[in-house]
Amino acid sequence: MKYFDEIPKLLLIIKLMDSKDVLKLYMQCFSEHLREIRKEKYNSMDAVAQNSVFDSSNYNKYENGKGNPTIETILKMASAFKIPPKELFDFDFDIEKYKIEE
Repeated sequence: MKYFDEIPKLLLIIKLMDSKDVLKLYMQCFSEHLREIRKEKYNSMDAVAQNSVFDSSNYNKYENGKGNPTIETILKMASAFKIPPKELFDFDFDIEKYKIEE
C-alpha cells in the first residue's frame, strides 16, 4: 500500500468531464499557442489586421479563447502567419487525462 501512496496523484486522476469543458481547456491551449505564433510573426494584433483579412477585434477573440475557429478561419490564420495550418495545432494537450461524458 505504501507504494500506491508514492504514485503521483495526477497519474491516478482521470476526470470525467462534459465535452464543452474539455473544449474550453483545449481552446485555452490553442489560444496561448496562437498568441505565441503571433508574437513571433507580428508585434501586435493591429499588425495582424494590417497584414491579413482579420480585423483586430475579430482576431482577438481567437487569441483570447473566446472563439471557435472554422476550418476556413484556420486556413486564413495560417495564410496570415505564412505557416502550414497544422502548425497552429502544434501544442501539447493530453486528451487521455479526460474522460468525456457521452
